[in-house]
Amino acid sequence: MPPSSGRTRAATAPACRRPARPPRTPRGPLRTVIRRPRRTLTPREREVVRDVPLLNFQGALIMGLVDPVPNASPMPEAEGEWVREHAWPSHFQPIESKYPWGFYRWSMCERGVCWNCLSHRCDLCVHRQKGGPDVDDNIDSVYGPTGRTVARLIPRADDAPCVWWCRCTCPKDGPAPDRNPTSAPRPEPAPVDAAPVSASRRPADANLAQGALF
Repeated sequence: MPPSSGRTRAATAPACRRPARPPRTPRGPLRTVIRRPRRTLTPREREVVRDVPLLNFQGALIMGLVDPVPNASPMPEAEGEWVREHAWPSHFQPIESKYPWGFYRWSMCERGVCWNCLSHRCDLCVHRQKGGPDVDDNIDSVYGPTGRTVARLIPRADDAPCVWWCRCTCPKDGPAPDRNPTSAPRPEPAPVDAAPVSASRRPADANLAQGALF
C-alpha cells in the first residue's frame, strides 16, 4: 500500500489552536476611576448631532465625541474657532468638519460618555468591559504641507497618561448595575435658550456620498 501523501498527513494532523488572549487589565494608577463632569447637550446641540451623517455619528459614539467636555484653556472659544478656521492646515478640515464638535481638537481625557451608557446600558459600559480606560499612546505627529507625517514627538515627556474614562456616573467595576433606564441617574435637561457650543462642521451635501469615519 503506497505511503500516504504529505497532504493527507497534514489533513489528519490535529489542528493547532491559538491560545485565548487574556483580557487587558490596566495596572497601577490607571485602574483608579477618574470621575469627570458630564456634559448635557442643549436642544440646539442635539439638532447639530442629529444632522451628522449616520456613519460619522457611529464614529462619534465609538470615540466618545457626541458629548465631549473641553478642558480649561486660557484661549477663549471664539479665538480657538478662528485658529482652527484660518491657521490650521487645510488637510485637517475634511475630517474635522465631519463630526458634530470636531475631531482633532479633542484630547483623550476630554471625551464624553460611551455609547452604551448613552443608551442606559450601564451594565455594558465600555470601560467596565475593558477593565480600565482608553489610554492615549502619548505620541503626536508633525505634519508636512501635504498632510503627511514627517516626524513623531512626545508631548508629555514625563510619560503621564492621558486617559478616557466614560463620564457616566455608573460603577466601572463590581456588580453590574441593573439595566433599568428609570434607575440610572439622568442629568437635568439644559434650558432651551442656552447657547450651543461652537461647531466647525459644515452642512453635508445631500447629493454627496456619506463620508468615511477617517
